[in-house]
Amino acid sequence: MVSETNSRDELIVHQVNIAHYRLVELTRLSDLAKPFYDWIERKFKQEAGTFSTLNDIIMTSNRNDLRKMIRRCYEDSEPSKPFLFDGIGRTYPHRKACFYFFAWIIRDAPQQRLNPLITRMTSERNLSRLEKEYDTLSELIFEYRTVVKSFDWLTVREVILDRLEGSRRSISGHGAEAFVRAGVVTAFQNFYSIFMNYGKYSEVIISDRQIKIGRHTVDVSVTLNNANRRVDLVIPVKTRETEGGGHSHLFSRDLITAIKDIKELRPDTILAVVIIAQNWSVSEIDVIQSEINRVFYYDMNPNMFNGFDEKSQIEFNRFVEEILNDEG
Repeated sequence: MVSETNSRDELIVHQVNIAHYRLVELTRLSDLAKPFYDWIERKFKQEAGTFSTLNDIIMTSNRNDLRKMIRRCYEDSEPSKPFLFDGIGRTYPHRKACFYFFAWIIRDAPQQRLNPLITRMTSERNLSRLEKEYDTLSELIFEYRTVVKSFDWLTVREVILDRLEGSRRSISGHGAEAFVRAGVVTAFQNFYSIFMNYGKYSEVIISDRQIKIGRHTVDVSVTLNNANRRVDLVIPVKTRETEGGGHSHLFSRDLITAIKDIKELRPDTILAVVIIAQNWSVSEIDVIQSEINRVFYYDMNPNMFNGFDEKSQIEFNRFVEEILNDEG
């Protein structure tokens, strides 16, 4: 099946497009942090033994109980957990995600400002780095919670939106593969938010950078693990600013060669490709489709690509759902 999508809707005022594409995408990305927020809330409820909201628990707990709750989140041993990520969709390791989440809701710039302070801390008890983080975060929340006043989702969502925008500004050189990675995170996070798991897999790891498979570089990749099996989802992202013609054939030929090599090296690999190019040959797309699980084709100049639009994101969500629920 080939997915084809066009550019996003424009917002024209007096013949000028004033559409705020970045706001739309960053807002969608910040909404994807809701499953992580909900997961934190569940852990706080379990530790506190209450049905109260995260906001109520934070506002009424003593510093020792806050520390226990934070530690419980850090040290949770279940492999199936939701993601937290930066402004271009790169997921954080779980403990780093916890540190960033709690730091974001109580203090800005945890990596640049809070992290150096924790590094300089000394203690007669020779505490570990994690123990210092638990102490720091619980003390900050206990001290400043009445200043912040709210830890409800809508308040935290605005904070996360600001942090994501800041991290995106600080990351140079991200392109189409970053937007595709964000779409991949969206699909897996969407599945988790509905089912509270990753289907037949106990663990999902989304790579934060390109990987090499044989002699080929793959832009976006996901590792799916369960007790008996590892499956890789690999997604080359191919862009061309030229329109069709002979370039289309050469482009397709190179891509098919890479697909065949990857399948030979890793037979269990699930392959999809995202192609962003204007007026690509339909026959060439069909040839690629015959060698791969799914093709997502964007008929546009790559410079105009700002990530999956709503229609193609839904289709990618369904593609991921098929993978996670596959009984084969």
